[in-house]
Amino acid sequence: MNNDFFKKTKGKLIVSCQALKDEPLYSSFIMERMAWAAERAGASGIRANSVVDIQAIQDKVHLPIIGLLKIDYPDSDIYITPTMKEMRRIASTGVQVVACDVTGRKRPHNEKLANIVKQMREEFPDTLLMADTATLDNVKEANDLGFDIIGTTMHGYTPDSQGLNIADNDFEYLKDVLKIAKGKVIAEGKIDTPVKAKKCIDLGCHAVVVGGAITRPQQIATKFVKALN
Repeated sequence: MNNDFFKKTKGKLIVSCQALKDEPLYSSFIMERMAWAAERAGASGIRANSVVDIQAIQDKVHLPIIGLLKIDYPDSDIYITPTMKEMRRIASTGVQVVACDVTGRKRPHNEKLANIVKQMREEFPDTLLMADTATLDNVKEANDLGFDIIGTTMHGYTPDSQGLNIADNDFEYLKDVLKIAKGKVIAEGKIDTPVKAKKCIDLGCHAVVVGGAITRPQQIATKFVKALN
């Protein structure tokens, strides 16, 4: 199954179909339809948040899924599949990949990422693990822990990377990630044009994830409104 994921997604687009509770499109039915539209457009995979969204998408779409669970804990700033509990819940849906935050920050309940990875390998040996990283130090940690996939998901969203973009300076940061990453690199985060997506693949990324530019109409409309104002 692992090789199947990599074979199906190599050099292709993965569409992130997610909506948060405060957004108009927050609905497993709508995310299922978003994923279906992505499949019909030729996407190679889906990235989805929550068990209910994943299950709805699985009922309609026949593409590999990167699964995650966003949840806030009072004792940690990490919210992407932060603890073993969430990792287990997402892996139990049968998704090919489980993604989690690998940004070096304190996890809820002081859980240790190394212990989570070890437990996941024991309980779900066929499930690929994706590290959502923000910095090169995070990539090195993901290398040391043996993550199968390195994502640039959090670059620009943590205190030590705030405001940065993987497309800055002719993709200088992404090039550095590609040099040191041991797992396959999936580019993700603020990739808002087809030209940028193609550049990520041309540089050597295994695949590229695009979300907001495709599946978040409120975010897209806001850009137009701001431009006109």
